Amino acid sequence: MRYQGRNLRKGRFSEPGRIYLLTTVTHERAPVFAQWSPGCLVAREIHAMGERVSLETLAWVLMPDHLHWLVQLQSGTLEQQVRRLKSRSAIALNSMKRSSGRVWQKGFHDHALRREEDVQAVARYVVANPLRAGLVVKLADYPFWDAVWL
Repeated sequence: MRYQGRNLRKGRFSEPGRIYLLTTVTHERAPVFAQWSPGCLVAREIHAMGERVSLETLAWVLMPDHLHWLVQLQSGTLEQQVRRLKSRSAIALNSMKRSSGRVWQKGFHDHALRREEDVQAVARYVVANPLRAGLVVKLADYPFWDAVWL
């Protein structure tokens, strides 16, 4: 393992093969993704990221003002992967709205799962966010989530 850049928290490492739970929020916590079209753009970008060999998306949920993303890093750094997703989704959203401006806050939070943590339990916790937030009564009614175990 080696230190991966000045923008990473002190002690943050990007370890290939490791599973991480990432969280990032919208600029000023605006509920950008409460509407269908912006949410679809981000969902498309998450799926496109999964087609690259640099990371595997295990589970994700896009809430109105934030994203939880469970990934297994294959190569590169967490910072590169999050920056790519945020950049591509912001460009797509601004293009759709014919505007410019920030979509995401700077930075992100990450939690490296310990070897003994149950990855599927973490994934269930991630995708159940809309239920806990009271956005839906059944998870099947919420459109912006996915997990590889389905």
